Amino acid sequence: MQTYHKHDQGEPCFECGCCRSIGRRDFMTVVGAGALAAKSMLSGWATSAVAGEPAKPARARIRAVFVRPKTDRYWMGWPGASYDIKARQADYCKLMTDAAKKEDVELEITQEPIADAGAMNAFLEQCAKSPPDGVIVTVMSLNAGWKETNRFVAERPKDIPTIVFSPMGTSFTGHLQPTRNQPKTLVAATQDLEWLAEGVHLLKTNFDMKTSRLLIVNGDKTEDKVLDVIGTTLHYIPLTRWEEEIKTIGDTDAMKKLAADLSKRAKATREPSPQDVFKAAKNYFIAKKLMADEKCDGISLNCLGLVGSRRIDAPPCIAWMLLNDEGSVGCCECDWNSAIALRLCALLTGRPGFMQDPCPNTVTGTLMGAHCSSPTRLRGFDKDPVPFILRSHSESAIGVSPQVIWPVGEPVTVIDFNGPGQLIVGTGKVAGNIDTPPAGGCRTSVDLQMDDVADPRDCKGFHQPFIYGRVDRLFKQYCELSGIEVVPIA
Repeated sequence: MQTYHKHDQGEPCFECGCCRSIGRRDFMTVVGAGALAAKSMLSGWATSAVAGEPAKPARARIRAVFVRPKTDRYWMGWPGASYDIKARQADYCKLMTDAAKKEDVELEITQEPIADAGAMNAFLEQCAKSPPDGVIVTVMSLNAGWKETNRFVAERPKDIPTIVFSPMGTSFTGHLQPTRNQPKTLVAATQDLEWLAEGVHLLKTNFDMKTSRLLIVNGDKTEDKVLDVIGTTLHYIPLTRWEEEIKTIGDTDAMKKLAADLSKRAKATREPSPQDVFKAAKNYFIAKKLMADEKCDGISLNCLGLVGSRRIDAPPCIAWMLLNDEGSVGCCECDWNSAIALRLCALLTGRPGFMQDPCPNTVTGTLMGAHCSSPTRLRGFDKDPVPFILRSHSESAIGVSPQVIWPVGEPVTVIDFNGPGQLIVGTGKVAGNIDTPPAGGCRTSVDLQMDDVADPRDCKGFHQPFIYGRVDRLFKQYCELSGIEVVPIA
């Protein structure tokens, strides 16, 4: 294993790191920047004259209600007489409203509290007639808030994701049991009122995953497949479409500018020629055009099939790096499990994921992950990229593949969809970067020291995305809300 240091071939040292996780204070800043990156071209790259983004469906519609007695002040019993009911409800409303503006969702808040069975019956009827994309139920009374809250969770249409928000002072252990492990229900009992912003973000992510379209370029058919549970549409088109675009798209100044920027920003260029870098940049424009033509949010291509049969001489590795860096999806080998995982990474964390081939290191007990493409904006779409080197595609020795240097010692989250109804989740930290040669495999090779994994051969999944930072909690909350089973990685 080789770790890069300042004295090694003139490369800088990356053993230090910055933020180790997404904190509450910067959470909305991160997701706001991620949403912006997904709508625009990658900040800092020359990317003019590119086909437009796919049209998006209507905004997510979220309902928010409060369950409490109709009174101006409590006497004895939690949350207590010092709990200012009107002021706290105003706080909750502002937090959700501000989050809804940043997330660009339609938020309907019912100010009149649900205080009895009749009011809850009316709300249940509204949800049945016009199901929202999510509901936030805020409990505001320890003894008078849970009967109707529990009834809503039990009787609502089961396809409505529901957050039960219980601020400190409104629940004991026993109160939280009836809503526990209920389908598509996330219980957030916390003293942190600002968590409500995260709740809005989770519901928005659920909606965005349901309305996402991912382009799968493979085979000879044009067809759609809607995934169970998660709701994402896989839009298949024939593999020949990629070859046709190569022949018809033409060369542009924007492609030349992007190629020049890639060469300038890379720490070094080893094997590729300038023409190789130009073709790599051209692939990005081909991918963007196909995504726009087919109204898709990301793309996965049978790239190994095209390269292996010598039908293309420029693998799309750099295009995938750029797409993932801007909050879209560039996924290798038509692996739709990884494609939806990469989509979820971008939407949920405001960071890209690195799809990799897992290689257990039975000598050190670490998990090595290697692939032909890795994003560079590991810390977030609005953060500076980590360094990369322009290399050839290792398996074919043609084209351009990025060798991305991951920050050593920093935490990492590992996920993988095992079908749309199950998500594998694990954590670890970067132990080092591996160079090729002398090692074999793909150009970006990262070695992880996994948490709570005695033998790396026990790690479940394949092509599991690595995500910078300790963000496993976000994935677990999303899964609770979306009806997806969470499975430990080992």
